[in-house]
Amino acid sequence: MTKSLNKPLLNMKTQHFDYIVIGGGSGGYAAARTARETLDRVAIIDNADSLGGLCILRGCMPSKTLIYSAEVLHLAQQDKAFGLNIPQATVDMPALHQRKLNIIKEFSDYRQEQLQSDRFTLFRNRARFINSRTLQLDDGTRLSADHFMVATGSVVSVPPIPGLDNAPCWTSDDVLDLDFKPEKVIVLGGGIVACELAQFMRRIGSEVIQIQRSPHILKEVSSSAATVIEQKFRDEGIQLYTGTTLKSVQYRDGTFSVSFEHQGTLVSVNAAHLLNALGRRPATDGLGLTAAGISTLPSGHINCNAMQQTSNPRVYASGDVAGPHEIVHVAILQGETAAKHATGRGAERVDYDSLCGVVFTDPQIGAVGLSENQLKQRGIDYLVADYPFDDHGKSILMQAKYGYVKVFADRSGVVLGAECVGKDAGELIHTMAVAVTLKANVRDLLKVHWYHPTLSEIWSYPLEDIFDELV
Repeated sequence: MTKSLNKPLLNMKTQHFDYIVIGGGSGGYAAARTARETLDRVAIIDNADSLGGLCILRGCMPSKTLIYSAEVLHLAQQDKAFGLNIPQATVDMPALHQRKLNIIKEFSDYRQEQLQSDRFTLFRNRARFINSRTLQLDDGTRLSADHFMVATGSVVSVPPIPGLDNAPCWTSDDVLDLDFKPEKVIVLGGGIVACELAQFMRRIGSEVIQIQRSPHILKEVSSSAATVIEQKFRDEGIQLYTGTTLKSVQYRDGTFSVSFEHQGTLVSVNAAHLLNALGRRPATDGLGLTAAGISTLPSGHINCNAMQQTSNPRVYASGDVAGPHEIVHVAILQGETAAKHATGRGAERVDYDSLCGVVFTDPQIGAVGLSENQLKQRGIDYLVADYPFDDHGKSILMQAKYGYVKVFADRSGVVLGAECVGKDAGELIHTMAVAVTLKANVRDLLKVHWYHPTLSEIWSYPLEDIFDELV
């Protein structure tokens, strides 16, 4: 059942539900679906122009659709390296844009059908808490519930850089909706979104200047992984500046000018387009968190316990608005955990020690479990071994020689974490994700039939090295 934004109120009596979810994205829907398994009256509030959430509409699915097409184009343009003769390979932006829309529609239509089913009451409104257990919608409707889930996601952040807040910058939404090839783009930022979209635009033929404030791009990953991507970006022609201090952004007569310090020198670059990819922040504006007794962290994320419960025990939070990892499958796990806890069904906390993450640059980065920094911080005695892709048969014949695999294990041989930088690392890392989650020992993993020649076979080499060190 859907409530229209403009439907006149028949009365001002507060409507009561068993469970109310604010936000119909992946985390919110997971919570609503899980709560509905045992509760009858479950409501979802979502005021977005289109239903579906960030991942489907403006995140994972559109970006990976475009990135994969750009990879196919890039391979076609390397025809001579593969002994081929492809006379011309160029992007058709209107066709690429339409393909993306067609793919997104399949997913968004399905999610919309789920949200609008008679299992839920759907309100297409904005909502804010007016007290610890009551919401008011923007049409005046008041809703109460036994439990709530806040899953409102995140929005683009605008850091205090002179001129940035007044400049008509692109966000990731704009890049993902392009139906033309920009000639020249300045990219501010070096996070996952910035890097994935910078390489996408370079591969479709745009001149790209990327400016990162930290010493390395992708500060979410290890410096060794980031270094591989930096080299690949520069090899592909991205003008990459790291370790900078942004001074100002100006926009005049259709041109952006960005000034920054780099290696002790003031540099100024110009382009017709500027992408602000300097990060996102939790979307909590206007939610009335204070009125509900919900506290937030210095980062702006809603403060939650292991069961995703906020400082108001009736209210839970999941996904980007809660952190600590803005990843879709984490949002889903958090939503399910919260709903099970709220309905007294023995929920288990999300295990971040087996966290799996992927960066969809080329080469990709895949990581799972504890990183080397985390192992050191926790004082864990560990063994480590790695192996490069440029000495591996399948990757050599694929012209995929950037990167490496690395495995971490404790002194008994139990795998604690792994890292993969290379071709299809997002697929390869799941071998080690299974190992980490099931606490597999390298002794057992070496019993696997590692087929030759495959990319996956590369894992056997660091596993063998760690086995040789076991006592």
